[in-house]
Amino acid sequence: MMLQSSIVAALVFLITISPIFCVAGAELNSDRQGLLDFASNFPHARRLNWNINTSVCTSWVGVTCNSNGSRVIAIRLPGIGLIGPIPANSIEKLDALQVLSLRSNGLSGNIPSDVSSIPSLQYLYLQNNNFSGVVPATLSHKLIAFDISFNSFSGNIPSTFHNLKGLTWLNLQNNSISGAIPSLDFPRLKFLNLSHNNLSGSIPQNLQKFPYSSFVGNYLLCGPPLNHCSSNPPSPSPSPTYQPLSPPVTQNYNATPKKKFGLGPILALAIGASAFLFLLVLIIYVCCFKRKSNAGTGILKGKVSVGGNEITSKDFGSGVQEAEKNKLFFFDGSSYTFDLEDLLRASAEVLGKGSYGTTYKAVLEEGTTVVVKRLKEVDVGKREFEQQMEIVGRVGQHPNVFPLRAYYYSKDEKLLVYNYMPGGSLFTLLHGNRISGRTPLDWDSRMKIFLGTAKGIAFIHSEGGAKFTHGNIKASNVLITQDLDGCISDVGLSPLMNSAATMSKTTGYCAPEVTDSRKITQKSDVYSFGVLLLEMLTGKTPLQYQGYDNAVDLPRWVKSVVREEWTAEVFEEELIKGQHVEEEMVQILQIALACVTKVPDLRPTMDQTARMIEEIRQPGLKYRASSESVSNVQTP
Repeated sequence: MMLQSSIVAALVFLITISPIFCVAGAELNSDRQGLLDFASNFPHARRLNWNINTSVCTSWVGVTCNSNGSRVIAIRLPGIGLIGPIPANSIEKLDALQVLSLRSNGLSGNIPSDVSSIPSLQYLYLQNNNFSGVVPATLSHKLIAFDISFNSFSGNIPSTFHNLKGLTWLNLQNNSISGAIPSLDFPRLKFLNLSHNNLSGSIPQNLQKFPYSSFVGNYLLCGPPLNHCSSNPPSPSPSPTYQPLSPPVTQNYNATPKKKFGLGPILALAIGASAFLFLLVLIIYVCCFKRKSNAGTGILKGKVSVGGNEITSKDFGSGVQEAEKNKLFFFDGSSYTFDLEDLLRASAEVLGKGSYGTTYKAVLEEGTTVVVKRLKEVDVGKREFEQQMEIVGRVGQHPNVFPLRAYYYSKDEKLLVYNYMPGGSLFTLLHGNRISGRTPLDWDSRMKIFLGTAKGIAFIHSEGGAKFTHGNIKASNVLITQDLDGCISDVGLSPLMNSAATMSKTTGYCAPEVTDSRKITQKSDVYSFGVLLLEMLTGKTPLQYQGYDNAVDLPRWVKSVVREEWTAEVFEEELIKGQHVEEEMVQILQIALACVTKVPDLRPTMDQTARMIEEIRQPGLKYRASSESVSNVQTP
């Protein structure tokens, strides 16, 4: 009886929930069809991999679903080459959509009212396209951010905007919008930009709290924070009345005659003027100091809150021009769907300042984390820069080379975008947190990093061509993957830089001929890699790291110790404890000494070096030529 009751209950439960699953499946199918109808209008769109045979929620670029995978809630497709109008009966089918970002494409025509009024829509980003027509009057009442800047919209600002009580971000700049600004009440508005339109009349009082930049470029617009509006114009035929230049003075014969200023008023005037000057100097100093301090804390400035998220209203700096904000070049194979404007709106923190510039960790509003390197001392023009980037993109296809995903170039600003690698650098792994009781990097892990880094540099040399070098091999430019493998970064940057400005910062790894002639070759890369091997064997830091007590000229110090046959003294103490790998350590030491030989022609190539390291763990390879070249290196 109990079994029958259980079966009946289970059947009732299944009958109850089956319609729910059917409805959920039907809704997702409707979303899928709407997206496919949208994509079918753009056959030449780049990086759009939407396919009916793959999962919408896990495979489709730029598509985000809710937590249970039943509905599409976000579409982010900035800068992927969409050209033409938004097709009818496509996106509007996604009635659970919350975020729609189609910025930085070539979209044109009107914005379909059925799209802008999707009831669930909260964020609508359509800036930097070729849209025209009037500003959409029908918008979702849930809208939090609305950006249609840098298009060709005309007409007036609709009065229906007053229904958008939750709006925190409104950007209509650089269109052809005309007429007066309606007196709109946006209680939560944090960012407003109506600049560079054809607006006229006076700025409503409730919007006068926004800065000058929110309204500039509207030549018929007046009122704070712009120039004050002129008073009422005079009547056509004003009555001529006499107005004295100054009020008449009634003579008072009982008044006290004028006196010259006494000492007290003069002192008071002098003290007041001095205090004013002091206050002025103090304000200027504080402003300058604040600007400097902000410059060192992150890429982005001017953060405001939009729907609980931090968004920045300023860009990387004066070098990123308004007209070039979306000229972010992505390499083939990149799965990113953001553009430069997304970076400008991201929150960022400084990871470090190196030889070639400052590196930042940037977290985009969609949660993607990237690394942005802001180059300095770039000494080449745009064409040469782009040619070098093309090679760098090709070289980055090796698993032991840190791939460049995108770059931006302007006269005053050069930015590189990479994946974020949470493992950090080899330098931090070796020398960071040197406290008692820490767990050192074991020998097997070091061998893996030796080999991975060597293979990465060897690939750079072979793929880039006979004259292609790295030029800045050091521990902080070897990043560590989740599998504890070495991945070489900062590839191909040295030819772009002012060598005199950057060379002094890499002296600890520089080959002697580079220090003398400032000419970097593949053999000088081999020397730098040899110093890196010595660093990992000894635990000591090269000379350039002056803040460390154990910083030495590594090749000279190691050779002096080996000359006295104190070989055991060379290796890091915590490395040899409890590990029976002395033979392998000596073999790596021999390879390192071969790499740091003073005569460049006597050094092995990076390909030979990688094969020699690989042979230590896999003797069957027997790369005899390289082995013999190392065994013949005499101890100095």
